[in-house]
Amino acid sequence: MSEVKKTGGLAGIVAGETAISTVGKEGVGLTYRGYTIEDLAEKSTFEAVAFLLLYGKLPTPGELVAYQQQLRTLRGLPFPLKSVLEQLPANSNPMDILRTGCSVLGTLEQESSEHVQIQIANRLTALFPSMLLYWFQFHKTGKRIETETAAPNIASHFLELLHGQKPSELHARALDVGLILYAEHEFNASTFTCRTVASTLADFYSCVTGGIGALRGPLHGGANEAAMELIEQFQTPDEAEAGLVRLLHDKKLVMGFGHRVYKHADPRSDIIKQWSSKLADVSDKKHLYAISERLEAVMRREKGMFPNLDFYSATAFHFLGIPTGFFTPIFVIARISGWSAHIFEQRAHNRLIRPTADYIGPEPQKLPDSSGS
Repeated sequence: MSEVKKTGGLAGIVAGETAISTVGKEGVGLTYRGYTIEDLAEKSTFEAVAFLLLYGKLPTPGELVAYQQQLRTLRGLPFPLKSVLEQLPANSNPMDILRTGCSVLGTLEQESSEHVQIQIANRLTALFPSMLLYWFQFHKTGKRIETETAAPNIASHFLELLHGQKPSELHARALDVGLILYAEHEFNASTFTCRTVASTLADFYSCVTGGIGALRGPLHGGANEAAMELIEQFQTPDEAEAGLVRLLHDKKLVMGFGHRVYKHADPRSDIIKQWSSKLADVSDKKHLYAISERLEAVMRREKGMFPNLDFYSATAFHFLGIPTGFFTPIFVIARISGWSAHIFEQRAHNRLIRPTADYIGPEPQKLPDSSGS
């Protein structure tokens, strides 16, 4: 009998095959369907990347224009969903808004021969920003905002709904790149959750709701929020260095550094760092970027750890005027494209995902006599 390999958290275990993305066997890069993340972030757009993930190829210029137009037509919220969003408490976790909104939409536009999986994937890609910001603006301002904007892309649409005005080209492109970087990442916890739910032949919305639930946990999503909370504690780089050294001395967990699949660097980190720097140059909070750089230096010096995508995403999103509580929902807005591609792939070659466990409980024992004697 071959020995069963034991590992915590399934680290190093191959749990399936995928043609969607890979970090490579050495954990040193990231590609989406063969295209490097560096090329996609420099030369592509989030809509083109979503098309690549969902349809298996990059769109032609004409296909991209048509796809962007299609997504624009899918931004409107059904009235019953608006009603539910209005009733959800103002102090709700924004991730709960997206989870609940997705579930409600699944009852209104049920998966069927009329609503097939690719249509649902596109609908959720277009609608998640509308869900989140309709709820936010209703409770913040009391207004029932119009979510069917003419914004050319999802990044601009999000920022326009958030701030009530069209964003600058710099701000729109920075968020667009952020969405590209968060769109897909192989068999991470939330994606694997989507695939596990899909393997039971559950409906599409159940798969996505499961993914949102997994991403809500702070060990998967939320690291950029925690990073921002850390950065905002300090006023100067020197203060940040001293504070971080104290945290490390006290063995506190510092989020935004290291990664389970990358050994030396997160290839997405340098890309978003460049955008954070550009945004800092036109911000009145430049000191936050300087603080971030000092924290990065201290973590390399003291722990030999590198920043992951979440660390500089924190300041980048902050410079865009995005509330910290929305950082993980932006993860959802981007990752729905990757999740959907994995649901498609799981369904196309399905086998129920059911691993075994190494039992460490008590040996078989007899039930005590019911008489108590």
